[in-house]
Amino acid sequence: MIQDDVKKAFEANDSGAAEAKTGFRARFGALLGNTRGAVVYDHSLPPREAAHLVRNYEDMRAGWFWATDADGRVTYVSEYVAAAIGTTAAAAKGRNFTELFNSADDEEERQRNLPFVMARKTRFEHLAVRSAAEGDQVWWEIAGQPQLDAAGNFTGFSGYGLDITGQRAAERENSKLAMYDALTGLANRRRMGDLLESAIAAAKAKRSACSVMLIDLDRFKQVNDTLGHPAGDALLKQVAERLVRVVGDAERVCRLGGDEFQILMPGTEDRGDLGELANQIITMLSQPYAVNGSRCLIGASVGVAVFPYDGANSEELIRNADLALYAAKGGGRGRFRFFASDLLQSAEDRRILEHDLHGALDRGEMELNYQPFVDATTNTVKGCEALIRWNHPERGRISPALFIPIAEEANLIPKLGEWALRRACEDAAAWPGALRVAVNVSPIQFANEELPSIVASALANSGLNPERLELEITESVFLNDGPQTHAMFAALKALGVRLSLDDFGTGYSSLAYLKSAPFDKIKIDQSFVRGATEPGSRNKAIITAIVALARALDMETTAEGIESMDQLAMIRELEVSHVQGYVYSKPVDNASFLEHVGDADWVLVPSGPACQRSNRLAMFRKIGAIHENHYYPVMLRNLSVTGALIEGLVDVPVDTQFVLDFGEGQLAVATVRRSRKHQQGVQFEQTMVDDGNGGLCTRHRVSPYTMAAAGLPVEAMQVGAMPVAIDGNGMITMPAFRRAEDVRGGKGSTAKAA
Repeated sequence: MIQDDVKKAFEANDSGAAEAKTGFRARFGALLGNTRGAVVYDHSLPPREAAHLVRNYEDMRAGWFWATDADGRVTYVSEYVAAAIGTTAAAAKGRNFTELFNSADDEEERQRNLPFVMARKTRFEHLAVRSAAEGDQVWWEIAGQPQLDAAGNFTGFSGYGLDITGQRAAERENSKLAMYDALTGLANRRRMGDLLESAIAAAKAKRSACSVMLIDLDRFKQVNDTLGHPAGDALLKQVAERLVRVVGDAERVCRLGGDEFQILMPGTEDRGDLGELANQIITMLSQPYAVNGSRCLIGASVGVAVFPYDGANSEELIRNADLALYAAKGGGRGRFRFFASDLLQSAEDRRILEHDLHGALDRGEMELNYQPFVDATTNTVKGCEALIRWNHPERGRISPALFIPIAEEANLIPKLGEWALRRACEDAAAWPGALRVAVNVSPIQFANEELPSIVASALANSGLNPERLELEITESVFLNDGPQTHAMFAALKALGVRLSLDDFGTGYSSLAYLKSAPFDKIKIDQSFVRGATEPGSRNKAIITAIVALARALDMETTAEGIESMDQLAMIRELEVSHVQGYVYSKPVDNASFLEHVGDADWVLVPSGPACQRSNRLAMFRKIGAIHENHYYPVMLRNLSVTGALIEGLVDVPVDTQFVLDFGEGQLAVATVRRSRKHQQGVQFEQTMVDDGNGGLCTRHRVSPYTMAAAGLPVEAMQVGAMPVAIDGNGMITMPAFRRAEDVRGGKGSTAKAA
């Protein structure tokens, strides 16, 4: 019996001293043949006393014993361990020892499981097992020694076990601290790095994709600086909770450090879905937070990169997602951006533009353009909004969407803003009648306590009546809503100027500030106008609510971005008081404006398309058009969600189908709907999606390996029509269409005349 064996192990003259020096494991190790740290015993302890010591040791639950026969069936197990497993020592006898336990969860330990080590019939130790009882999380470390009879035949195992539940819990906690962020509980950079490597390996094996999003919080530093780091930590916890709610899986969300987060999307490459998720994240993170009794408002920018298109390994993918994030922040923050190869050059271009921008004002490169806003009922011009433009001597007209973020980072907004205010006042003073001029005031300018003095100086120097100056202020000025904000409003209104709430409802809306802020007008952002005439759109209901709110507060309303006659009809139906958009006029310089303005009752006749069309992006770049087995270089002239205008081929019949190659794996099936001379209007089989930068991109991409296998050019654009595949008979066919430049040059005489 095991008791007799154990008695022999404790038959020592100085058993107490040995216990103090070596502990239980060393004593029982002598029985198992473990010479490492074992004590040499002289077996002088009486058997009864040895058995008593063993029972006391088991009763104290400091360790336990077990034994099996040659078939692995239990012959002995300590009573308290049997109870922990959900049985008794008597009932456990005869059961297979391996059925009482589950192996460890770790991959390394699973490879060294209990059935495996017992089948080898050799000595083992330090094997972690868990009770097989349902819901039990008790862990033990067991050791065993094979027992042999006098003839050397295997008769079973004898062994011992120790409770390591606390040790395992500590190890798990330490592992969690090493792999998870202590503040938010999200995966940390190390853990996400491992997950990304695994996702890329799986994508390579399955020839699929995975995507990475990098998220940076906008204006988080402001919260830390004003409310303190404890408030910043509390805010980061709420951000983490919101991200997990949007993504749906905490293991795919990581806090890299500071206010930077990362999201992993295994198996996802659909840029339409990725763009929608990025917008959801931006919207969710831009909602107000309650932190220690204070109301906080921040924003977020997102950069997206997709394996294998945007990087061949994790380092390249993260680098390119970071470049996309930088571009998103540079594009005005609060937006997302997909990686594109031109971003590798854009950082250098941005640096050059920042250098040039510093001297642009002094060199006279800046000018103001004016876009009229019109009475929606009478078509009478009531005033104009001043819009700053940069005429670069080498690059031509540069979009404000590009240079304004650069100006913000370069701290040039105060200087540019003051110049625009003074120039707008000077120009408007020469306008006939009481036409108003609207000037944008950035949050940076609004936070300057000298702003009322600057406005007063601009009015005095120009001689403009204060009632004709309208300052357009965005909701973001209420991020630091407090006594200073209310004092600034009061000081501006004391000058007699009008105040307009710009871009209402686009990110930081709170009706609370409308109770005290003395606005004269609410501007309805064009994002609400766009799509409002489409069936099922809720935008019309939102506009209706804004108009009702403004009317109740005795404020005017202006709808921005009106481009079609159906939009204008809807705005009039909803009784919006003023309209601004291309349906009346594009922005023009002051000289052109003065040529058109006649008198104080200047009436503009609206004109434009009957219905809203998809936004068309004018461009001039080479792409490829694939027809049958030929690849033609063509020029892309404009692009919309549903179609494009290409030129370069002649005599292309309507209903001809092409595959357009936009580069970087972007292929789109398109059908010719209009054809005139060397130009074709094509309709896409699948709509384009937002690229996060005001442009468009295909929803899916084709890997470079697939393109190369299909014979498509993956390097520089080829000259002339080239075959991309051989027909079924192994022959290279003649191109179906002539290129316009060949016709002009007299080539292709065998083809049909243009």
